[in-house]
Amino acid sequence: MGFMTLFKKLNVSIMVAFAIFAGATIFICSTFLLPPEQSYLKKAIAAGLLKSTVLPAQFETGEHLPGGKATSRKSFKNKNAFSHSSGNLGFEKELLFKVGNGLFRKLWVSSPSSTKSSDGLGPLFNARSCQRCHLKDGRGHTPEANWPDDTQVSLFLRLSIPPQTDAQRKLLEDGRALVIPEPTYGGQFQDLSIQGHQGEGHMNIRYEYFDVTLDDGSVVQLRRPYYTATDLKYGPMHEDVLMSPRITPPMIGLGLLDAIPYQEVLKSADPDDQDGNGISGKANMVWSDLKQKIMLGRFGWKAGSPSVKEQSAGAFSGDIGLSTSIHKSAAGDCTPNQAFCLKAPHGVDKRSGVEVTDEMLDLVTFYASNLAVPRRRDPQKVSVLKGKSLFRSIGCASCHRPKFITGPLPKNKHLSGQVIWPYTDMLLHNMGEGLADHRPEGKADGFEWRTPPLWGVGLTKTVNGHENLLHDGRARSVEEAILWHGGEGFSASDAYSKLSKIERQWLVEFVRSL
Repeated sequence: MGFMTLFKKLNVSIMVAFAIFAGATIFICSTFLLPPEQSYLKKAIAAGLLKSTVLPAQFETGEHLPGGKATSRKSFKNKNAFSHSSGNLGFEKELLFKVGNGLFRKLWVSSPSSTKSSDGLGPLFNARSCQRCHLKDGRGHTPEANWPDDTQVSLFLRLSIPPQTDAQRKLLEDGRALVIPEPTYGGQFQDLSIQGHQGEGHMNIRYEYFDVTLDDGSVVQLRRPYYTATDLKYGPMHEDVLMSPRITPPMIGLGLLDAIPYQEVLKSADPDDQDGNGISGKANMVWSDLKQKIMLGRFGWKAGSPSVKEQSAGAFSGDIGLSTSIHKSAAGDCTPNQAFCLKAPHGVDKRSGVEVTDEMLDLVTFYASNLAVPRRRDPQKVSVLKGKSLFRSIGCASCHRPKFITGPLPKNKHLSGQVIWPYTDMLLHNMGEGLADHRPEGKADGFEWRTPPLWGVGLTKTVNGHENLLHDGRARSVEEAILWHGGEGFSASDAYSKLSKIERQWLVEFVRSL
């Protein structure tokens, strides 16, 4: 064999080897390392070197710890996944967390009672403790049987009426009130009562089931709930009553959400959709009884509460019938049309003038503020990163904003300056007729809901044994929740329905990894 012949054969072999090596390198890099915007990778896809047109997004520094240093590193494989304290809480404050946990779990009793620190329940209520609604600090569930037979109450009805007078209209316009309560049954329908009283009635749910066909022919069954209040014990409701169901959300990360500077939240607000992207996030500015001023609404399904402390005080009053320095009525949500209820014995402490003292409220607030977000599961897995890419490309991240940096907190320095990944913009969005409750709350109209945080959503089934999502738990899976998105969320939902089966699996896998 001549020298030139040998050289040509060697040259061809080298070129073939190099081509194989280059193709393999492109495949490996595009699958594991490089961002999707690399044009030569797109060419590799077109050439058939890559099997999927969905390129994995980059794993970003710190996103495996969604609560920053406050993320829990403890086990997430059991029902206690949402019940751990902030990962950087420190030994000295751990005692405060544990005492707050005790108060959160405390079963309150009716007055008079020998247990003076635990009496004052009701007279009307939905639960005897915070824990009974927020089961294992997690998400509430929809009752599978008739409402009276469900002993773990975590879904209830909010009640209100349109303003009837100029004075009521002014209260709403000035932000001094979120709603006008139903005249007889108040702001919340309460089915339980202490001895000698009657609960207000029963909430009944009827489901209508229907199929949604996706572009590839896959069929997903959705359920539409219908709610009625029956067996009313205190007379008929107002003819214009507005009812809205609420399922209890998980408690994790509340202190971190409370720590996001309000200016950062307002940066994403675009109520008139001036950028023309179809997303018009709006802040719910609400009255703070604690600060005596208008503040950014952060908590609740319509962002009706400005802080963890006020949300906690509202729950003590509305859910359990207990007074605090923020809501001072010992009769809870009882109305003037329920005179017998207003005259019931109470558990007001003579020194503090309330049933839940400021010290107790502060401890429960501290506990609620320091329930840690669990660390991510498999955040660097290729399929999860592909799901992340799809989550962004179809528009989910337009409302479910991935990250913030918390502001300074003098009393909770361990929560300050944390890079967090809650996947919410904390703003209100029109979610369409399908999810509308037609019940305004503050600046939120009957179509608008606050974007719920997604962190921890993949552990709902581990903690609570179900995956009931959305404000009333109608969605039984992440996929169902996506398909219910209308209004500003329709384009993302519609894009999801057009994905292939494997692409939908990747996107859902990403959400469940949060």
